[in-house]
Amino acid sequence: MRVLILGGDGYLGWPTAMNLSASGHDVATVDCYLRRNICREENISPLIDVPDLNKRVKLWEDISDRKIPVYIGDLRKWDFISQVFRDFSPDAVVHYAEQPSAPYSMLNRRAAILTLQNNLDVTANVVFAVREFAPDAHIIKLGTMGEYGTPDIDIEEGWIEIKHKGRKDKFLYPRQAGSLYHTTKIMDTDLLWFYVRMWGIRVTDLMQGPVYGLLTDENENDERLYPFFNYDELFGTVINRFIVQAVAGYPLTVYGKGGQTRGYLDIRDTLQCVRLSIENPADKGELRIFNQFVETFSVNQLAENIRRVGKSLGLDVDIKSVENPRKEAEEHYYNPAHSGLTSLGLKPHFLTDDVLGKMIETVIKYRDSIDTDTIFKGVKW
Repeated sequence: MRVLILGGDGYLGWPTAMNLSASGHDVATVDCYLRRNICREENISPLIDVPDLNKRVKLWEDISDRKIPVYIGDLRKWDFISQVFRDFSPDAVVHYAEQPSAPYSMLNRRAAILTLQNNLDVTANVVFAVREFAPDAHIIKLGTMGEYGTPDIDIEEGWIEIKHKGRKDKFLYPRQAGSLYHTTKIMDTDLLWFYVRMWGIRVTDLMQGPVYGLLTDENENDERLYPFFNYDELFGTVINRFIVQAVAGYPLTVYGKGGQTRGYLDIRDTLQCVRLSIENPADKGELRIFNQFVETFSVNQLAENIRRVGKSLGLDVDIKSVENPRKEAEEHYYNPAHSGLTSLGLKPHFLTDDVLGKMIETVIKYRDSIDTDTIFKGVKW
């Protein structure tokens, strides 16, 4: 298929582009370097220097003999996105092109407005571009398990049947975000559901848990193809951040009681889930929702596992409970369903000691690049 990846420079976007290209799909990427610009503004940087998108696709072409066209521009601009769709005529559109950080969205008013405007404007433009230029294209949007919050009942896979006063109907599962970023993702889902009903577009919404990892089949032998690997509080996901903290001798910062539980997945499983969704598309007029994670952990469990594996590799790893800067439940019930992607053929990777050990050993190679001043910034909400 012809697959257009929006946000193709990002932590997940670039590995997805390589994976789909290696799988035989014709891939094009779009980015405006928003994440890079925010990192510069906030004085943070990834663990490993990452070439720009044009250099990355040239490296990939040299290795794989497959080309990936690049479009650099702002998807909020209609002239730009319409030209991209005219040029490429996608069969599928993978939508990563959002400001992806909950802490950044809560940093200040400017960051909040940027998050709102970028995320909602881009999603709306994608819908209108699909309708006008590629009406049969399948939108695969990366949502987040954070849309659901932590209700005291089981979390269904996107939808719930409600019986009320002798009648019943099916609705989007109730959602209660814990940050402005997660709120924009709820609004994305509502926007897409509206246009699915109005215009009959086809959409798969992947409610993804926090992702961890660095290595994929496409980059494990060439560090020049690594994705962004942030370890700061703004863009570093918790497992990635804890592993860098362990290597740096910086205590693992557990917020509050540490009972916050979420569903996690290896970066390789993100690639699988996106590819399976593309190759098994939603029907026209369908909003299909998958809960995209493999296994659940509390923050305390993650910290203890990383401390144990780190010590086996000679690291002195401490855990420190700090006052929680976030408004969230620190102990709660959490039982989300996640059978849809497994039914499509997902073969999950689990967070074993071997996986953690390999991640730690990879990060050790870049120990001298770690700036511990950027790890904890104390963003509060």
